[in-house]
Amino acid sequence: MMMDVYESMHPATPPEAAPAHASGQHGHANHAHDQHAGHPGAGGHAGHGDHVAQFRRLFWWSLVPAVPVVALSPMFAMVIGYSVPTEGLLARVPALLGTVLYAWSGWPFLSGAVGELRGRRPGMMTLIALAITVAFVASWGATLGLLAHTLEFWWELALLIVIMLLGHWLEMRSLAQTSNALDSLAALLPDVAEVVRGDSIEQVSPADLAVGDVVLVRPGASVPADGTIVDGEAEFDESMVTGESRTVRHGSGDAVTAGTVSTDSAVRVEVTATGDDTALAGIRRLVEQAQASTSKAQLLADRAAAWLFWFALGAAVITGAVWSWLGEPQEAVVRVITVLVIACPHALGLAIPLVTAIATERAARAGILVKDRLALERMRTITTVVFDKTGTLTLGRPGLVGVQVVADSGLDEDGLLALAAAAEADSEHPLARSIVTAATERGLALSPATAFSAEPALGVQATVDGAQVRVGGPRLIDELGVADPLPDSDNRAATRLFVVRDGAVVGALELADEVRPESAQAVEALHAMGIKVAMLTGDARGVAEQVAGELGVDTVLAQVRPEEKSARIADLQQAGQRVAMVGDGVNDAPALAQADVGLAIGAGTDVAIASAGVILAGNDPRLVISVIELSRAAYRKMLQNLWWAAGYNLVSVPLAAGVLAPVGISMPMEVGALLMSASTILVALNAQLLRRLDLTPR
Repeated sequence: MMMDVYESMHPATPPEAAPAHASGQHGHANHAHDQHAGHPGAGGHAGHGDHVAQFRRLFWWSLVPAVPVVALSPMFAMVIGYSVPTEGLLARVPALLGTVLYAWSGWPFLSGAVGELRGRRPGMMTLIALAITVAFVASWGATLGLLAHTLEFWWELALLIVIMLLGHWLEMRSLAQTSNALDSLAALLPDVAEVVRGDSIEQVSPADLAVGDVVLVRPGASVPADGTIVDGEAEFDESMVTGESRTVRHGSGDAVTAGTVSTDSAVRVEVTATGDDTALAGIRRLVEQAQASTSKAQLLADRAAAWLFWFALGAAVITGAVWSWLGEPQEAVVRVITVLVIACPHALGLAIPLVTAIATERAARAGILVKDRLALERMRTITTVVFDKTGTLTLGRPGLVGVQVVADSGLDEDGLLALAAAAEADSEHPLARSIVTAATERGLALSPATAFSAEPALGVQATVDGAQVRVGGPRLIDELGVADPLPDSDNRAATRLFVVRDGAVVGALELADEVRPESAQAVEALHAMGIKVAMLTGDARGVAEQVAGELGVDTVLAQVRPEEKSARIADLQQAGQRVAMVGDGVNDAPALAQADVGLAIGAGTDVAIASAGVILAGNDPRLVISVIELSRAAYRKMLQNLWWAAGYNLVSVPLAAGVLAPVGISMPMEVGALLMSASTILVALNAQLLRRLDLTPR
C-alpha cells in the first residue's frame, strides 16, 4: 500500500510530455496530447527525447520572465527586505509577464488537468492547475483593486510554474530514451535470400519468400526464414534464439529457425514459415505483449495526488463556509484563496524528481543505466533474481577447460594443445578459434600446417611436422574405428574433441562455456540479502546443473525455449515471487519484459536492452547487487522527502485556513512563503546525500 501511495505522489508527467509507451494508458493523456501538439510543451507524436528537450526549453524560457515577476513583487520584496515601485510601468510588469507565464508555461498543467477531470481522475496536474489558476485570478483581482492587495500572488504563480517545470524536466531526463529496438530482431535476418530456381540461384528479399521455396544458406550466413533442411548438413549457431552456447548439428529433415547461422557448411532449406509466422516474429510478439502488460501494471492512478486535490478543495470549502458563517465574507475569500494557492507546495514537485535524477546519475557513473524509473524503484522488493546462463553467468564463448593426454603419446598438455591448435589454425569454427586462442594465451609456438581440410561432422585434418593430425568429436574416432583410451570426462558441460595423430588417439581437449569469476560472488551476495537465485537457460539440463552446482544457484530452469521463458517467469510470479531477470540475448527478451524488473547486460543485443528497465553497462553480475542497494537507498530518500513535503501541508493548510485565528494565531502569506522555501531546500539537500552511496561491485 505504501508503495502505491508513494508511486502516485510523484508529479505526473503532463500528457503532452508523456513517454510514447505510456500513451493510451489514460484516456485523458491522448486527448490533451493530440489537441495541444503545437505547444512547445507538447511533443505531438515525437519521441521521449523530444519531450525532454521541449520541457528543458520551456523551463528556461519560463525562467527569463519569472525573474522580474518575482523581483518586482511587493510581497516577495517585503519578505526579503527591499522596496519596489507601486505605480507606473514597472509595477505592471508582474501582471503582464505573469499572464504570459500562466497562459504559455502553465499550459501543460492546465491541459493535463482538463484530461484528468474528463477522465474523472483528478491528480497532480489538477492540483497544480488549481493552484496557478486561483493565483492568477486572485492576482488580477488584487491588481485591478477588486480584491485585497495581499492576494497578489504573481511571484508565487511564477515560482510554482518554474519549479514544477523543473521537476518534470528532471524526472523525464532521468528516463532513458526507449528506442524501438525490437526492430533489431529483423537485423538477424540476411538482407537477401538466395532462392534455388532450377539450376540457377535468384537473390530476393526475405520478405518476398513463400512457403515451399528452397533457399541456399551458405557458411556464415543466416537462415532467412523458418524451414526444413532438404540437402546438406551443418553446425548451426542458435545462441541468439535458443541461448544454447554450443553449435547444434542439423541435417536433412531437421527444422531450422530464421536468424540462426550456419557456421561450417552450405545447406538447402525448404521454407515452412515466413513473416509473422516465424519463431522470430513470435518472440517479437511475446516481447510486445509482456511490455504492454508490464506498463499497465506500472501506471497507477495518481491516488495520492487526488487525495491532495480533494484535501485542498475540502479545506477551502470548509474554510469559506466557516468564515462566512462567522460573518466574515471578505476574510472567507482571503482565506480560501490562500489555502488553494499554498496547498500545492513546491517541495512536492521536486521530492521525487530530484532523488530520481541523482539516483540515475549516480547509477550511470557506476555503469548502471536506468531506462525505467519504476524498474529501479521495484528492485528493492525483488525476492528472486533469475539469471540467463550463457553470456551472463558465463562468458558466452567456449574456452579450454581440460586437457587429457594419452600416457604413451610422448606429449604433455602443452604439446597436445599446440598440436591441435596447429591443425585448427585455418579453421573458422568457433571451437577451433577457442583452441587457437588457448594456445596463444599459453604462449605456445605453433608449427605450420599443410594440406588442411575440414569435413562437416568429422572435424579437421592437416599435416603438422610430417604427421597427419585430425581433430574432431566422438564421431571422428567412430569413423576411424580407433579405440578411445581415455577415461570418461567428469564435466557434463564440456564438448570433447579428440586429437588423432597418424591414426592413433593421443589425447582430448575439453571446451565449455566458462563461468565468470564474479558470478559466484554475485550469487553469494544475493543469498546474504535473503534473495533467491535461479538460472534460466536453453542449454541441456546436464550442462545447466553443472554450472548451477558450481555457483550455488537455488533453482535450475533448463532446456527452456524462448517462447517458454516468459511463461517460466510468470510461473514464479504466480507463486508469489517478485522477479528480476538478467539476460543479454534475443532469446531473453520476452522474459526480460515479463519480469517485474528486467536487467540487460550491456554487451547484449539491442532487443534485450529494449526489453529491460535497467541496463548493466559491464558484464559483471555483481552490478545487480548495486542496483538493489541503490533502489533501497533511493526509496528511503523519496519517503523522507515526501514526509517533508507532506509536513508542509499538514502545518500550513490549517494555519492558512485560520484554525488558530480565534486564539490570535494565523499564518500570513509571508510565513507561508518561507515555509515553502524551507521545505524545498530541505528536500534538495536531503536528495544530495544520495551521492555518497558506494556502488562499486564487491
